[in-house]
Amino acid sequence: MNTVISNGYLENLIRSWQKPAAASLSWFDQLRANAMDNVNTLRMPTTHDEEWRFTDISPLSRLPYPVAYAAPQLQSSGIKHCYLAEAICRLVFVDGQYAPDLSNISNNAGAIIGNLSSLVAAHGDMIARYLGQLAEFQNDVFTALNTAFLHDSACIIIPQNVSVTTPIHLLFITTRKEVTSYPRCLLIAESGSNATVVEDYVTTEEAAYVTNSVVEMNLADTAHVSHIRIQRDNQQAFHIGNCTVSLAQASQYYSVSITLGAYISRYNLNVTLAGEGAECTTDGLVLISGRQLADTHTFIDHVKPHGKSRQLHKCIVDGMAHGVFNGKIMVRPHAQLTDSSQLSRNLLLTNKARIDTKPQLEIFADDVKCAHGATVGQLDKEEIFYLKSRGLSDLTARNLLTYAFGGEVIDRISISSLKRELEEIVLARTQIS
Repeated sequence: MNTVISNGYLENLIRSWQKPAAASLSWFDQLRANAMDNVNTLRMPTTHDEEWRFTDISPLSRLPYPVAYAAPQLQSSGIKHCYLAEAICRLVFVDGQYAPDLSNISNNAGAIIGNLSSLVAAHGDMIARYLGQLAEFQNDVFTALNTAFLHDSACIIIPQNVSVTTPIHLLFITTRKEVTSYPRCLLIAESGSNATVVEDYVTTEEAAYVTNSVVEMNLADTAHVSHIRIQRDNQQAFHIGNCTVSLAQASQYYSVSITLGAYISRYNLNVTLAGEGAECTTDGLVLISGRQLADTHTFIDHVKPHGKSRQLHKCIVDGMAHGVFNGKIMVRPHAQLTDSSQLSRNLLLTNKARIDTKPQLEIFADDVKCAHGATVGQLDKEEIFYLKSRGLSDLTARNLLTYAFGGEVIDRISISSLKRELEEIVLARTQIS
């Protein structure tokens, strides 16, 4: 083992990795082997690394949590409250393992939906073209680990000109304590296709565990994808998420990310506008309290002309919690006529709450329209005074303003049942007694 690896978490995982037999090395086995080779040359990030300087994950590096292989059986009656009423198609993974008895992929509206092993025989060439190719693992230890331990994946292929009118629900459930699970998702949207995907992380366990997820999305010309990500792990969990999206000509990607859970969480969203006229909107809401730490890093890369991006990221931080946002927008030399804006807004509910926000613009083209900004503060005293002058108590006015601050992002979710559920959660967690 390479001496660069020097913490128990990585050492324990590397020891448990099963090397594929050389005689039967398929493209899939080779992908996993290549990823493990990279794990052996990487290390866990520390606060000395620029991309991690506000996020101390040293508690994770001391955990000896093994990989979750065999998942316990769940009854559908016990998790029906997690289902979305509008979602006819549902893929359920328990501790990272596909649960066909809890899934429903029969009414797929022409889409190709399933887990990796069920689709690889008929669609192996297409899957091999993208799986592990969009989310680069050469310089990211968590993506490398996810790929090295890749055994299954949610796979969604939206054929050319197919429009899936109901949301596709990817439900990832953790049921075991002190394990590491590796959820994976691959979405391929062919030209002219349209779909909405909900990536949902929930738990039945109140003890600590680790989730390390990777999502890859490739949108062909004029494809439209809405992506809603909900992370609601318990407040002892560790959650690392990476999502990579590639947009071809005139394609559109709309993302809403909601972070509610985990003791320490990190979400990396990388969107490449690789085709002319591609558009993306990336909205986010972080609602944390206690001693939670939630870190969101985004990178929007404008490669071709006439690209458009919009980003609104909000944090509500209570107790002694710590929110981190780093949003980088790159406009490359040939990406003329780019139209991009980014706004980071942050609300501190206590004097001990903390926010570190860093919006970034790097522009290498001269004919663009770009803007960014960031605000950090407490509730506006004038707004509180106005509501009190209309008969509301001081407490009610504060609760209403806090809820409205987060509700702006929730309102952008188009799925009614999910929107109502999140509104109730935000309402309950923003009430100051």
